[in-house]
Amino acid sequence: MIAKLQDDLQQLIWGKRLTKAGLPGRILAVVLRYLYAVLRDFFSGQLTMRAMSLVYTTLLSVVPLLAFSFALLKGFGIFNELEPYLVKLLAPLGDQGAQITEQILTLVSNVRGSVLGGVGLAVFLYTAITTVQKVEESFNYVWYVSKPRSFARRFTEYLVVLLVGPLLMVTAIGILTSIQSGAVVQYILNNEALGPIVVLAGKLVPYLLISGVFTFLYIFMPNTKVNFTSALVGGIAGGFMWATVGAIFTTFILYASRTLQIYAGFAVAITTLIWLYLNWLILLIGAQLAFYHQRPAFLRTGRQEPRLSNAMRERLALNVMFHIGVAFRNPGETVTAAEISERINIPSIALAPIIAVLEEANLILPTENEKLLPGREMSRTRLAEILDVVRVRGETGSHREPKWSVSINELGNKLDGAVTDVVGDRSLSDLLDEQDEET
Repeated sequence: MIAKLQDDLQQLIWGKRLTKAGLPGRILAVVLRYLYAVLRDFFSGQLTMRAMSLVYTTLLSVVPLLAFSFALLKGFGIFNELEPYLVKLLAPLGDQGAQITEQILTLVSNVRGSVLGGVGLAVFLYTAITTVQKVEESFNYVWYVSKPRSFARRFTEYLVVLLVGPLLMVTAIGILTSIQSGAVVQYILNNEALGPIVVLAGKLVPYLLISGVFTFLYIFMPNTKVNFTSALVGGIAGGFMWATVGAIFTTFILYASRTLQIYAGFAVAITTLIWLYLNWLILLIGAQLAFYHQRPAFLRTGRQEPRLSNAMRERLALNVMFHIGVAFRNPGETVTAAEISERINIPSIALAPIIAVLEEANLILPTENEKLLPGREMSRTRLAEILDVVRVRGETGSHREPKWSVSINELGNKLDGAVTDVVGDRSLSDLLDEQDEET
């Protein structure tokens, strides 16, 4: 019964019944497809599990992150001005939001370099960077990226975010403050017709800032190229969900105040955990929407682990080496795994194990900035050796050697010999020369 209902729903969403109804029907079909995909991913459990993991990470790193980032704000003299913005961010927690804000600012203000010392500062830096790394891993999961940033990129780019983030916050607060204090704005506020509109726009500013932060994270955090339009769609949807869930959560806190009194001092911790979980879940759902907007082909199928045939593995290995060789021959040109994925229309999650075994065989040399280079002179890289990496190498998981049947073993040797006869002594360089002659 459930399977039949699911089939009927898919037929309705992806069939022609809605699209034939004109523009409203097509819009409804698109909305239902995205809603179906997000709900399917939500109930699969991966997004909720990763959101809970990020909550735990946040609890361990919230003070180091805030202390490291807000230390710059003290130099600009606006550290105390952050309180109203934090209060708005934690507004869904009700009266407890103001209490948590005060505690956070007190903790951050107590963190001083002279108190921490060298070891303490190093621990703070490590905690802050590993927290951002956890966020990147979650975003990479959404975007089917199996390989994270290299250590050098991770350290430098994360550090830039932790340093530039507070500076952007300073700029945004300064712009908002100057606009609100401008004579023109004050005149408009006193105007009976335009005043309410400006007030409403002012109330929307926090949600627009949240959408802007979400959009930036969707572009920067995944270790792949994300289109600005797709990130913006996810950011706006995430900001809208954040505002909606915040209003619902505020109502829940208001009506559940008697129930929370039972938990006494634990009520603040419980509500904070729930609110953190909802925030991370909204962030990941927005990332999922951005992914589907950029790659709508996955809307219907969802996340599926690749199941590569032997023939597919062989072609992938040859294609990877071919594109690396082409880039290496062109002066000043390099290639990454993500770029190869785009060129051959294969998800990077399917390429990752192939590239990994080619690296183990020293046929590929990755650089610090994740560029891929040939591991040796291409004239000495035989095609048979590339194929052997994916055809011959591997483990059975047993500590004993397998016992093949004599007839099966002979047949396997003949198949291996046939492959060797086809490629012969041709090298990767020969393959590239043939391609140049054809073009």
